[in-house]
Amino acid sequence: MKIINLVFQFLMSISLIAIFLYWSIAFDSAFEADRACHSDLSSYLVETERYGCDHDTETHQWILYKNLDVSEAEIIKRFRYKFL
Repeated sequence: MKIINLVFQFLMSISLIAIFLYWSIAFDSAFEADRACHSDLSSYLVETERYGCDHDTETHQWILYKNLDVSEAEIIKRFRYKFL
């Protein structure tokens, strides 16, 4: 019984740490994530290639991408923000 209790406490600790890291790493708002995305976008702007920032409302993040004509866009960086 002590082993089961120890395993349960270990799993709960790992879960709480994961939740804390998930919330502490994200931007506080969509506006901050948007600002960071467009700030990074300015360093990627090259005349021969098309870059952009897009808001993904399903995953609550801004995405910095490179638009490719022959295939799907390549995601360069994600800017996740806190939702709720």
